[in-house]
Amino acid sequence: IRFSRRLSGKVVKFLLEVVKATLACLPFLFNLIIMNTSTFTNQARVVVPQATCNIRAQERFAANAPSACKPLAASACLSARRSMGGSIGGSNAAFGARRTCARVNSRSAAKIVAEAEAAAEEEPVETITMDINEIMAVLPHRYPFLLVDRVTELAAGKYAKGYKNVTVNDNFFPGHFPGRPLMPGVLQVEAMAQLGGLVLLPPGGAEGTDQIFFFGGIEKCRFKKTVIPGDKLEMEVKLIKMNPRFGIAKMEGRAYVDGTLACEAELMLILVKNKEKK
Repeated sequence: IRFSRRLSGKVVKFLLEVVKATLACLPFLFNLIIMNTSTFTNQARVVVPQATCNIRAQERFAANAPSACKPLAASACLSARRSMGGSIGGSNAAFGARRTCARVNSRSAAKIVAEAEAAAEEEPVETITMDINEIMAVLPHRYPFLLVDRVTELAAGKYAKGYKNVTVNDNFFPGHFPGRPLMPGVLQVEAMAQLGGLVLLPPGGAEGTDQIFFFGGIEKCRFKKTVIPGDKLEMEVKLIKMNPRFGIAKMEGRAYVDGTLACEAELMLILVKNKEKK
């Protein structure tokens, strides 16, 4: 009897300790469950509205897109909506939102931008031609450093195409080189820069223009073919970037002889006021 009483007392004490330990752990377990639930809910609330905003931005772009891009833009919006999932508050919606951002922005949006740029390039641009007198009315260069004979196509502020007829009478051939006349590469680049200046400078009247341009830099310059007397150096220059505030322009130029690339370079031109112009 005494043994059974002692045993039952120990069992009761053990059970009491277990109950106390369990009660002490309950608040910790309760807080842990609440934190996990709130974290998952906040993630879903943050991701889903972000994806919804992306879809709305896609819809606005589709509404304002050029006519050639509207079918592709509408297809991208439909794909984004399907990938959102059925319910907005669950894990499927969060996963669909992430998938929407990755797929629409990396694939469909890139295609839409490419189609928009292609459509913009296809728009008709007004072009003009210029003879030597019209060129001299804009460029301040004169003999022996005027290296553009005619402009065959000029879109102001966009691009220009022209040529220089290389003859043995050019003053640099006697010294470059005796017995083997070659047009210096730096003069080929200078000729492209003068053609690029016609893209930037406004048309001049009888008194010329009130702006001139200087070289600011030359990058990625390569010479592919020699230019000799009798060649026709056909050039094309395209405006890549323009900073009107500081008058700095970046242009891409290429020169050809009989359809073969002779020279290419990226040119930086700086527009300044002509102090001699009154």
